[in-house]
Amino acid sequence: MPPITSDFTHLELETIIGFGGAVPQGLLKHSDGHMVYSLGSTVVIESSGEGKKSQDFLQGHTNTVSCLAVSKSGKFIASGQVTHMGFQADIIIWDFENRKLLHRLTLHKVKVQALAFSPNDKYLASLGGEDDNSVIVWDLAKGAAICGSPAGKDSAGVTLSLAYLNNDDNIFVTGGHSTLRVWELNLTQRKVRATDCQTGQIKRIVKCITVDSDDEFMYCGTTTGDLLQVNLRTKLFKVSGPPKEKDLFSMGVLSAALYKDDNMIVVGCGDGTIAALKLPKLNILRTVKVSGSVTSIAVYDDNSFVAGTAYSNIYHVTKKDFKATLKSTCHYSAINDICFPPNSSEVFATASDTDIRIWNAMTATELLRIAVPNLECNCITFKKDGSSLISGWNDGKIRAFGPQSGRLQYEIHDAHKRGVTALAVTDPFNQRGDFRIVSGGGDGQVRVWKVTKQIQILEDAMKEHKGTVTCIKIRKNNLECVSSSSDGSCIVWDLTRYVRNQVLFAPSFFKAVAYFPDESQLLTSGTDRKVAYWEAFDGSLIRELEASQSDTINGLDITADGRFFVIGGSDKLVKMYRYEEGDVVFVGVGHSTDITKVKISPDHRCVVSVSAEGAVFSWKFPDI
Repeated sequence: MPPITSDFTHLELETIIGFGGAVPQGLLKHSDGHMVYSLGSTVVIESSGEGKKSQDFLQGHTNTVSCLAVSKSGKFIASGQVTHMGFQADIIIWDFENRKLLHRLTLHKVKVQALAFSPNDKYLASLGGEDDNSVIVWDLAKGAAICGSPAGKDSAGVTLSLAYLNNDDNIFVTGGHSTLRVWELNLTQRKVRATDCQTGQIKRIVKCITVDSDDEFMYCGTTTGDLLQVNLRTKLFKVSGPPKEKDLFSMGVLSAALYKDDNMIVVGCGDGTIAALKLPKLNILRTVKVSGSVTSIAVYDDNSFVAGTAYSNIYHVTKKDFKATLKSTCHYSAINDICFPPNSSEVFATASDTDIRIWNAMTATELLRIAVPNLECNCITFKKDGSSLISGWNDGKIRAFGPQSGRLQYEIHDAHKRGVTALAVTDPFNQRGDFRIVSGGGDGQVRVWKVTKQIQILEDAMKEHKGTVTCIKIRKNNLECVSSSSDGSCIVWDLTRYVRNQVLFAPSFFKAVAYFPDESQLLTSGTDRKVAYWEAFDGSLIRELEASQSDTINGLDITADGRFFVIGGSDKLVKMYRYEEGDVVFVGVGHSTDITKVKISPDHRCVVSVSAEGAVFSWKFPDI
C-alpha cells in the first residue's frame, strides 16, 4: 500500500464486514471482553454490548497481518505482517487502552510467523517465516531487540508455532516440521538458548502449541491429527491422543485452548471439527462440526469459547452442551460486485466467487445467502422496484432471485457464451410491469432481454466490442445505454434501433463507466490509471485526471448531485474527488488487496468498498 504523503483528510471507517480466518490463532479474546482479530492490513477490536457491536481499527501495517498476540494483562496487542520477497516485515506493538501505535519492530524478513508475550509483559518473542526462520526476543519497555537465534537446526524443517510459559518470563517454546524446542533467555549474556524435546521415533509437524497453567506440560497440535503432550521440565514426550488411531482428527489439529479447572483441552481441526479432550489421557469427550478449518480457538469465559474458521466464520460454542452458534460471517474470497436497491440504503448485496449475500447496512449482519454450487457470480443488480435480485454467472446464465426468500424466480439460459459480466435494468415500460435487462458478456456482446411475468425474450444482440464487457449504465429515459469493455472502447447504444450512437476510445482496459447526473457527460476509469470525462453527445474527451500513481482503477461511482465521485482500485485506496475541480478531498486507507468495486449509498450516508480479500468496508460519507 503506498504511503499517503499529502494533506488529504482521511475517510472515517464506520464498520468492517470481514474476518481474516486464514491467520493462525488470529481470533483472540481480550481480558475485558473485547475480541481482537485481523482483516487484511487492519487489526479490529470489537466489543458487543446492549445489542450493538462497536469496532475500533488499528491501522499501521503496509500489507496483510499474518499473526496476532494479546498480552496477559491486556495492555498490549502485537501484530506481525507479510511483505514482499527481500523486504523486512514489521511487528507493531499497540497500546490497547489508547488504541495507539507504541513500537514498530523491524528485523524479520518477508513474514512474521508467530508472536507471544511473556506473562508479565516484559518481553515479546517473535518467530520469522520460512525465508527468515529466526527467533527474536524484544524488550517491550524499550521497543528494541535483546537477542535472536536461528529457530531450528539445519536438519529440521520450518518452525511454525510459538508459545510463552504462563509463569516464567524467560522461557518459551517453538514447534514446527520435526522440531520442538524449549528456549531459555539469559538476559545478562543477551542470549537465548534452545533445548530440543525428545520425541523418540515420533516425527510430527506441529501447527499449534498451548501450555498448561502450571507450566508442567505443553500440548502440540499436529498435521497428523493427534495431540502431543510433552513434559516441559524433562523435555520428554509423554503421551499422544486420542488414544485410538481411528479417532485421529482429519486434516490435522490447527488450534487448541485449555480449560484449567476442568482438566479439558479444546482443539480445532482442519475438517471443521471442534473437540473436547479429557486430560491427562486425551480421551474425546464431545465434538461439534462447523464450516471451514478451525484456525483459532479462544476461551471466552468459564462456560464458553469462540472459534474462528478459514471460511471467515466466527462461532460461539458453549462448553456444557457443545452447541456451536454462528456469531458472525462474511465472504472469504474475492467480491466481484456490490449494489444497493434503488432508493434504499438499508440493505445492499454483494456477489463473490462462492455466493451472493444480502447485508443489513446498519448492523453489518448477513440477512440472506444465495449459493449456486461450483459457480461464480460476476455481477448483480436490483430490479427497479426492488422485488428481484438479478445476477450474471460464469456459466453464461442470468438468474433472478427473490431478495427476501432467496428463491429462484427465473433463469435465462445461454445469455452469453463466456459468462455474464455486466448487467443493468430499465424502468417498467408498460402497466404490466414488463422491463428490459441489458447484459454484457465475456464474448463482447451487449444483449437486450424483454422480461415479462411469464417469459424472457432476447430482443437484440449488439456485437461491436472485441473484449469482455465490464460495465453497463442506462440513461434515465431508458432510450440509451453505455457499455465499457476491456478492448479499450466505450460504446453508447441506441436502445430503440439497437445501433451504436457514439464510441469512445482510449489506450486502456475500461473497468467502469458512469453517467453524470444530468447525463451530459460520461466518466470512465480503467487500467491507464486515469479518470476521463467525456462529452455524451459526440464522444469527445473533455479532460483526464491522473487518479492513481500505481495501478488500475476498478470501481467508480458518482453522487446524485454530481458534486463528488468516488474511485477504488488496485492501489488499495478509496479516493473521493470533487467533480468540477478534479481534486482529491478524502482518502480511505484500510484495504490490503485490490478494491474491486465502490458504491455510494442512495441516501449519501456512506461509501461501501469491496475487495479481493472478501472484505466489505463502510466509510462515513463526509459532511461537506
